[in-house]
Amino acid sequence: QVQMVESGGGLVQAGGSLRLSCAASGGTFSNYAMGWFRQAPGKEREFVGAITWRRGRTFYADSVKGRFTISADNAKNTVNLQMNSLKPDDTAVYYCARGLRPFANYGTSQDSYDSWGQGTQVTVSS
Repeated sequence: QVQMVESGGGLVQAGGSLRLSCAASGGTFSNYAMGWFRQAPGKEREFVGAITWRRGRTFYADSVKGRFTISADNAKNTVNLQMNSLKPDDTAVYYCARGLRPFANYGTSQDSYDSWGQGTQVTVSS
């Protein structure tokens, strides 16, 4: 079964940048949409963005649009989340996940994904 491992989280000041990476192992990666979600303390896990299985299009939540960028490298089985202009409201545990089925469209709900990583903490100080 495929496993996802996130890395790159940390503490950053407001206005700063971080780059998260998600490495997939033990299964197919290239034919699946990949999603990023986040969960802040006391809040539900929410959609951040996704990249289609063809890797040609990306989609973002309104709250991060224009600041976050998703990219993927099929050769390395990795998907990245570049986060710029970070705000304290971006503080959360960030998760990546693989789409539920190959060659399927991306989704914005958690039900559209499986094979979740353990998450990486991002803390943005004001």
